[in-house]
Amino acid sequence: MEPRTFLAVALVWAVIFIVPMLVYGAFSAVTGMQTPGGSPVLFLAGTAVSKLGTAIAFVAIFYLAREVIGGQWLLYAGIWWLMFIIGEAGQAITPDYSVEEAIAGAISETIYFPVSGLIVSWFISTRS
Repeated sequence: MEPRTFLAVALVWAVIFIVPMLVYGAFSAVTGMQTPGGSPVLFLAGTAVSKLGTAIAFVAIFYLAREVIGGQWLLYAGIWWLMFIIGEAGQAITPDYSVEEAIAGAISETIYFPVSGLIVSWFISTRS
């Protein structure tokens, strides 16, 4: 693996960590939505670890399948988006997750998956 693959992981992680913070922050300001759990610091730490795992998987799968995926980064991002949107819908029907949280999550994913797909297409070529 080339260094730019690791850079792609870092950039994807930054995007999928920062975008939800902005979207959830905006939703909190408008709807009064609160941070889940007790400590905002622990929530952010847990989110950072979870998003790092997603970033590693997103980049690694693209890297391993780059010859098949080729220039179809938007389709690749769309598959991830669909998987996460279905997850948001599933969480929204549980008592511990609000509809507002699901909507904020869906908006976040609608932004960060296409951006992440573009990042991997820029940093990981079929010639890697």
